[in-house]
Amino acid sequence: MSKGDIYQLKQWPHFRWDADIITPLLASVRHRQGRLLGRMEVLGFNLQEEATLRTLTLDVIKSSEIEGEILNPDQVRSSIARHLGMDLAGLAPADRYVDGVVEMMLDATQRYEISLTKKRLSGWHAALFPTGYSGMYKIAVGKWRDNDKDDPMQVISGAMGRRKIHFQAPDADKVDNEMKQFKDWFNTASQIDPVLKAAIAHLWFITIHPFDDGNGRIARAITDMQLARADQSTRRFYSMSAQIRTERKAYYEILEHTQKGSLNITEWLQWFLECLDKAIGTVDQTLVAVIRKARFGENPVTQSLNDRQKKVLNKLLDGFDGKLTSSKWTKIARCSQDTATRDIQDLVNREILNKEPGGGRSTAYSINEAFFKK
Repeated sequence: MSKGDIYQLKQWPHFRWDADIITPLLASVRHRQGRLLGRMEVLGFNLQEEATLRTLTLDVIKSSEIEGEILNPDQVRSSIARHLGMDLAGLAPADRYVDGVVEMMLDATQRYEISLTKKRLSGWHAALFPTGYSGMYKIAVGKWRDNDKDDPMQVISGAMGRRKIHFQAPDADKVDNEMKQFKDWFNTASQIDPVLKAAIAHLWFITIHPFDDGNGRIARAITDMQLARADQSTRRFYSMSAQIRTERKAYYEILEHTQKGSLNITEWLQWFLECLDKAIGTVDQTLVAVIRKARFGENPVTQSLNDRQKKVLNKLLDGFDGKLTSSKWTKIARCSQDTATRDIQDLVNREILNKEPGGGRSTAYSINEAFFKK
């Protein structure tokens, strides 16, 4: 166990920070939050719902990506829509692992007012590991880790023989007491700004590392839960996890630096607030996409499209990976090549799709931006 781990310090967990540095940063972020929520309130219910669906989908996908796990976006979107009771055509079936990750995130953000308890956290953990395994290894699911002192919980990187220990968590016999302290603090109203509380909760939980696995994803769910409390809304319009994914290297570096430092967590709070500020700054892209899709659906021309065309076009508007070709159309729409060719040509004739240079099955098609101006 290294001497620098912050949970070994006598004053743990009494964090402190430099208010002269943090206060102006916090004020700026809170101002941007307020302006964002004000902008979203003037949008109709359907647009808010679509923006929330996009944000939650991104949040679930990116939080898993941070841990190196790649989820199917269609399954994630489908699972979230289904759990929120949204009526979307052509929903893809989701496997139980995707459903579990989604259920955890929705419980955190849609029921943010409810206290965080051991039973609730255990349920989240069980949802993340429905088979009882993490990869090839059987883990203790839905309960605090019980590793012995000869096999400490460590965050390690590198190949065998060149491994680096980044952090060693508190001994398992201390976890129950540590988590009781954390939950009591998290569930109690305090004088700390709710956004700062999200940053502290993230650091505190991930330092305790109470489970065998899944601690990072649960820490980010707790963060989203506290940010929903800060917004006083179940609607999610920005994704902290997506921004953390973009800055994953810096995220791990600042965590390691903070966990081996003092209880002055100014640098962590500064990084967290700057990351959150950038996350809020990306919302314009979401709004553009949501409004664009709404205008597309409201255009009278689109009302007469067949179900296959609507399904593929919605996929394009939601963010299509790569170029759309007739062969991809057959897979998405589950139709023959001839049917795909007819569907595509009809959309080209209606000036909804543009045909890009090339020929044969490799010919690519894209949305005609001029269609949105009609």
